Amino acid sequence: MCEPKRICIVGSGNWGSAIAKIVGKNVQSMDEFATEVTMYVYEEMVDGRKLTEIINTEHENVKYLKGHKLPENVLAVPDVKDAGKDADVFIFVVPHQFVSGLCKQLLGNVKPNAMAVSLIKGFEVSDNGLQLISDVIRNALSIECSVLMGANIASEVAGENYCEATIGCKDTNMGQLLKRLFQTEYFRIVVADDEKTVELCGALKNIVAVGAGLGDGLGYGDNTKAAVIRLGLMEMIKFCEEFYPGSKMATFLESCGVADLVTTCYGGRNRRVAEAFIKTGKSIEELEIEMLNGQKLQGPPAAAEVNVMLKAKKMEERFPLFTAIHRICIKDLPAKDFIGCLKNHPEHM
Repeated sequence: MCEPKRICIVGSGNWGSAIAKIVGKNVQSMDEFATEVTMYVYEEMVDGRKLTEIINTEHENVKYLKGHKLPENVLAVPDVKDAGKDADVFIFVVPHQFVSGLCKQLLGNVKPNAMAVSLIKGFEVSDNGLQLISDVIRNALSIECSVLMGANIASEVAGENYCEATIGCKDTNMGQLLKRLFQTEYFRIVVADDEKTVELCGALKNIVAVGAGLGDGLGYGDNTKAAVIRLGLMEMIKFCEEFYPGSKMATFLESCGVADLVTTCYGGRNRRVAEAFIKTGKSIEELEIEMLNGQKLQGPPAAAEVNVMLKAKKMEERFPLFTAIHRICIKDLPAKDFIGCLKNHPEHM
């Protein structure tokens, strides 16, 4: 009989903690997984106490997911190497800016037959251009890496509201193992083999959500937001076709695609901060600090990273929504010009 697989969650923000609640409970009823789940927690002081100490004694991430208890078998660990020791499955759920640094710390301490799954929505810019986060993990640790994306606002998942997610995985057996690890009665999983498109949807929709927030801040209504969502989806599809050929149209109809896009454009942090950006005149960086309680914004950096690729191929005019959002975020374009960019979208020509 195979040894039970040990799980390590790399990250402990609101989404990481929501996933820890699911995984921590699921492994208790399945022999194929070890009962203890380690969770790497960036150590912070909260009301004079270490966050890891609070999580391990009160079983609650009081900073990032207050009001939701974590299973007692989830162990918070402040060192990522210690958390990942002997792990068979790594669940990466940190802001994309920190992935490379954490992988460097893990290097040399990962089993050759381990696997990873990324829940991270973003890209990394390197000398070789834009990299998907799953590729960063795969290349850094020399292990397979799948992805999980979907219309999943962390607080709602933690509250056990019904929702769906998509696992992108080319390996059928690995995909089914991950489905067993994550699926619950309220968190339903579909496995798709179109791995790259699943991940791209997760990163690109955050850019569109910034556009939805800009529209809200400018005082436009739901008709305008619907147009932003539709045009944004068109640019997402076009981007995938242009830079990652082979995408399946059906993938955009999964939870990782249109469902996640709609949810984020109405309820996500990127939309909220973009609206405040218009209404307050403050910078994105200021609002991130003020509004997100230590969490990171993914839309503006993703827009900047995508713009690097568009500019390199002289394709900015073909992606006016993505381009306008990036330029507004860096204050290179007045926000009031946003809707004008949409009126002249190639889709209407």
